Amino acid sequence: MVMAPELTPIRERARFVRFPRLDSIRNRIIAFAVVATLIPSGITLAISYAQNRRGLEANITQDLVSQSEQTARSMSVWLKERLYDLRVFAASDEVANNLGAAPRGAATGPGAPSSPTRNRLREYLLSLNERFADYGQLIVLDAEGQVIGTTRGDVSPVNLPRDWLSVLRTDGQFVGAPYWDSTARTGKLLVAVPVNRADGRVVGAFAAHLNLGPVAGLMHSFAPDSSGAIYLVSGTGGIIASSRGITPEGLRARMPPAELTRMASSSRTSSRYVNFQDVEVIGAAEQVPQTDWLVVSEIAGDAAYGQLRRFRNFSMLVVLGLLLAVAASAYWLGVIIARPLDRLTRGAREVAGGDLAVDLPQGGGGEVGYLTSVFNHMVSRLREGRRELDNINDMLQKKNEELERLSITDGLTGLVNHRFLLQRMNDEGIRASRYHHEFSVLMADVDHFKQYNDEFGHPAGDKVLRQVADIIRESVRPSDTAARYGGEEFAIVMPETPAAEALEIAEHIRASVASASFPGKKITLSIGVAEFPSDADLPHAVIAAADKALYEAKSDGRNRTVRAKGKRVKI
Repeated sequence: MVMAPELTPIRERARFVRFPRLDSIRNRIIAFAVVATLIPSGITLAISYAQNRRGLEANITQDLVSQSEQTARSMSVWLKERLYDLRVFAASDEVANNLGAAPRGAATGPGAPSSPTRNRLREYLLSLNERFADYGQLIVLDAEGQVIGTTRGDVSPVNLPRDWLSVLRTDGQFVGAPYWDSTARTGKLLVAVPVNRADGRVVGAFAAHLNLGPVAGLMHSFAPDSSGAIYLVSGTGGIIASSRGITPEGLRARMPPAELTRMASSSRTSSRYVNFQDVEVIGAAEQVPQTDWLVVSEIAGDAAYGQLRRFRNFSMLVVLGLLLAVAASAYWLGVIIARPLDRLTRGAREVAGGDLAVDLPQGGGGEVGYLTSVFNHMVSRLREGRRELDNINDMLQKKNEELERLSITDGLTGLVNHRFLLQRMNDEGIRASRYHHEFSVLMADVDHFKQYNDEFGHPAGDKVLRQVADIIRESVRPSDTAARYGGEEFAIVMPETPAAEALEIAEHIRASVASASFPGKKITLSIGVAEFPSDADLPHAVIAAADKALYEAKSDGRNRTVRAKGKRVKI
């Protein structure tokens, strides 16, 4: 018989590869010891790894969603405040009268001649710049986009899209694309609001170039650590600002469009993707209210799963060390065994079944006694390994519980945070709907807090927030939930409380803050109160109703409490 040529190398290699046979007692003991150690340890390690991975992913998702929600809220407040100021500036008779008096078709550019209209507008805009240092260049445009007045000495044309006037008329505001100001070495954003005549007709626009540096600083305060970042992204994927600062390269970067669309449509979830820096990250996105902006919170995948990998590697080292110790002990046991030992066989069978409480009595001296002693030592090592794994699981469970506690607490004030408040609103809404009970929501905001921070510094502002939080905590009932809603804004959920009673508590809080002593100057609160279901059909809409009442309180002069108008707000 002729052997096939391709089989010859296989048979040649088989002569040198020898697998251990299990027909000897020594090999059987070694195999048994390894299997008896590996199976329970491997199963325990796999289950523990899976549970810790799920818990870690859930905590990462919660943190990213919380960061993106808080940042989106702050970005909305920041933009609203700027647009509100511009609307106040644009409503001045000085702007409307001088804009109407400006000659149509007047020349613009660095060499444009001055006129009384431009001079009056420039004096007015310069006075605004002196009082409101947060704004950069202020500009007054006519309906054709020509510059009528500006705070700069030269009258340079403003680069506007063709449909800017229709957007201004439709939306009541215009927010341009971010750009890099090489002179100021920072990112800027052009925003504008309409200038209306007495009959309501739009005759021009009041615009400002906003410095994005404060936005990046605000986002940096919400970023987790150096391994994570928060980005403010436009609807087209362009990066407006970042918690890592603003650079020309960053403003030119684009988020992955497909991933951005998917995150925008999947709220309160996270996903893994490769970002514009070619880094694999885990991210979550949140829409900024009343804009097409998105806040994307990211953390590097390596940093997110670093703790899990360390746990896995440490556990595998423990199991490997245990296997080596058990295999060595089994080998020496097999060397001195000459005949089967029934008692040792029964003990080994119990260990194979997972019972590590086996403790064989000493069978005398000689080989039997030595073998029994080594076997007992092996089982003891297995028990120690299981205890070590149990201790590791207990340690990880305690860390997860601590992370859960920190995830629902605001680190500055000690009150619960925005994420826990929304969960509390859901629970209270279900309970109130089921038992037909009402509940009320208070939205409180520290008046002129930004000015206080600018005047006395952020450490003093933090002390104010903590003192206001203490007053709120002392004024509410144990059943109420007081939270820091974001920035200098607080929210209180009051179960089974009608609006009339909530107004009394709100007024007590307002008066307590107004009469309290704060570093530097007097601090006051504006508070909005809304009731479910008389002011809103849905639990989360109660926050919107209370927030609307809060802004009415601020518009009416601040340091007051305003009840929602009773018109149901739907979201």
